[in-house]
Amino acid sequence: MLKPNVLYIHSHDTGRFVQPYGQPVASPHLQALAEEGMTFRNAFSAAPTCSASRAALLTGQSAHSSGMLSLATVGTGIPRPNEHIANYLRNEAGYTCVLSGFEHVSGQSDPESGAAYLGYDRFVGRNVSGFTDFENGAEQATVDFLQNHPPQPFFIDVGFLETHRVNMRNVNGAFSEDGQQGDGRYTSAISPLPDRPEIRSDVADLECAVQRLDRKIGNVLDALKQTGLAENTLIICTTDHGLPFPEMKCTLYDRGIGVFLIMKGPGGFQGGLVSDALVSQIDIFPTICDVVGIPRPAWIEGTSLLPLANGESEAIRDSVFAEVNWHVAYEPQRAIRTDSWKYILNYPADSSVLWPALDTSSELLSWAEKGWPNCDPSPSKDICEQLDWHLRSKDGEELYDLNSDSLESRNVSQRPEFAEIKLNLRQRLLAWMRDTNDPLLQLESDASPDLE
Repeated sequence: MLKPNVLYIHSHDTGRFVQPYGQPVASPHLQALAEEGMTFRNAFSAAPTCSASRAALLTGQSAHSSGMLSLATVGTGIPRPNEHIANYLRNEAGYTCVLSGFEHVSGQSDPESGAAYLGYDRFVGRNVSGFTDFENGAEQATVDFLQNHPPQPFFIDVGFLETHRVNMRNVNGAFSEDGQQGDGRYTSAISPLPDRPEIRSDVADLECAVQRLDRKIGNVLDALKQTGLAENTLIICTTDHGLPFPEMKCTLYDRGIGVFLIMKGPGGFQGGLVSDALVSQIDIFPTICDVVGIPRPAWIEGTSLLPLANGESEAIRDSVFAEVNWHVAYEPQRAIRTDSWKYILNYPADSSVLWPALDTSSELLSWAEKGWPNCDPSPSKDICEQLDWHLRSKDGEELYDLNSDSLESRNVSQRPEFAEIKLNLRQRLLAWMRDTNDPLLQLESDASPDLE
């Protein structure tokens, strides 16, 4: 029997801000995919930063284990491309592997070189210039690939720039090059942002970007159906991390690491299933291996999602882990999240320290030097800076009771009644760091005097 194809669709900075997760934004194609497939309501990225989260997903291991500690934008790609899913599927199972659109992990200057470095057979689509070209051809290139009877089995990686802001160095932080704007009069701010007109307008623009993303995904999925490939294709649709707003992207709160994850196809991912189980994006690689029928490689840290899809189990893990290293500035953090608790360990950091490989002539430099560098420029950021959000300090340890504080607004790490819970989570986090040879273990944390 022919091995199943794999269609991996990913967006930029979307979090869970889509219709299947109850958000007030029309995304009918994603909704239809959810109703036909399986939705994971408690899916998390391994990092709330672009390249690190993608590297973790595509190698099935933590970001630091993959070697991706910063942005590929500054030329630091994953150091072991043989561990990339495309390379593995091509070498172990004879898949034709194609990259369409944005990838953000190779560190290469052009998409063809990036695709080759990561193990893809070829790149399709138009060249993408930084973060400024939202008509990058990924949608049409993918449709063309599917309609031209591709060799099977295939793995196609489809990367959309939405819902990233048009240009992260643009102080306006728009979501659309053509000036498309939403109507902020009839929307609301997203918690925990203050309810201000400028922020409501910013959210309305985000809604337009989500709708544009949904239309593109819909066109790709329609082409898959029309070519008769859908029944034997595993569809994976997700994003890299949370929304590009203050206190979301680049943070370890749920609004930073929470992602939408919808799958459909062989393995039981069908029928409108919904799972509340904790899952990490590093679980996707071993899931693909199981569906395809090939052994999991030795470096895998994730766990297959198949037991959730076929009803064998209601849970596959009791916690997920996440991390921040570099984005534009150094901000080392680690976290463990369970069903009921979140524990964050903040290491000493100097936000003025930039990634050493960053070209001093880069526009990123001026952005980083303005303060609050790991928060993307936007109208919402401007308002929050006026309210001194960027001056807020973080404790060495953060502990949140998610059952009573889902917004993670009350740090109870110093409350004596929670000391045992904090100690247990801290020990589990440090054990994970040791097991994965986390480079942060070499640093001294400014949390508790004794972290052992």
